[in-house]
Amino acid sequence: MAIRSKLVGLTAVAAAAAVVLTGCSSTGGAQTQSSTATAGSGTGSAGTGGGAVADTPRLTIAMVTHETPGDTFWDKIRSGAEAAAAKDNVDLKYSNDPQAAGQSTLIQNNVDAKVDGIATTLVTPDALAGAVKAATDAKIPVVGFNSGIDQYKQLGALMYFGSDETLAGQTVGQKLVDNGAKKTLCVIQAEGSVALEARCAGVKDKDSSTENLQVNGADIASVQSTIQAKLQQDPSIDSIVTLGAPIALAAIQSAKDAGSSAKVVTFDLNADVAKAVKDGTISFSVDQQPYLQGYLAVDSLWLYLTNGNTIGGGEPTLTGPAIVDSSNIDAILTYAEAGKR
Repeated sequence: MAIRSKLVGLTAVAAAAAVVLTGCSSTGGAQTQSSTATAGSGTGSAGTGGGAVADTPRLTIAMVTHETPGDTFWDKIRSGAEAAAAKDNVDLKYSNDPQAAGQSTLIQNNVDAKVDGIATTLVTPDALAGAVKAATDAKIPVVGFNSGIDQYKQLGALMYFGSDETLAGQTVGQKLVDNGAKKTLCVIQAEGSVALEARCAGVKDKDSSTENLQVNGADIASVQSTIQAKLQQDPSIDSIVTLGAPIALAAIQSAKDAGSSAKVVTFDLNADVAKAVKDGTISFSVDQQPYLQGYLAVDSLWLYLTNGNTIGGGEPTLTGPAIVDSSNIDAILTYAEAGKR
């Protein structure tokens, strides 16, 4: 696909993106949904920025995720994407499937529809490689976000927006060690997710006491009972690391039911987790700023297609880790309640 002519009156998007408020969350399951957000009329944050819509030619950009509906993390991804689409005169085609084969099919469907650009998560890179190659062979630019930081280049994606999950895990592990953790449980809620596995590997790199626990994130009741059973089996566990906000809330109840004093820390943030950080129920959260990931994924494709821009200098653009704890929760809570953190 040829790069389009330079935008007349191009806004300083890079500066705007820098101030947009700063995980990969995955809960498994088998549901699919799709929607379209159009400039000035989308849902969520779309059309609420107050600025003029770009006067560039109308573009169609597809966003394909491995999301299971109902997770507040993905609501923020989509909200950010819709805000960028509204500003950029983009017709946003949003679709999702938590199964690798289904996500691959959605990418291929957008290739067949000849969209102008594709933004996709790469949580199962091997399974998605063929569909991504079909896009790049068709000269459709692809950017990765949220998952696949170590694989996006080899798959042919131009840019990547997300957290370095290994670095984020190491940050958590070091903070736990500094806080005196003796035995840590790292809860993985989606089997086979490279991002989630990298988080727990990073934690263990700094906190060698870490043990992984696999749970079925699509069934919160099962998550709660599995963590509770583990805590009852091993009362030496004094720290629980969860990899998504809903799992953190389940872990709090698990510890209570098990009579455990284990402290909970989590990746990712929503309003409930922010309140739990505020009241001390959760020690701290690691925010990868999903709103920003969705926004930049769409905005970067618009900049590339209309002005030939790339972001990151050939390296991933990191949106995290950002630690949210007692030192900054008062400021962050407002943004979390607004659905942007």
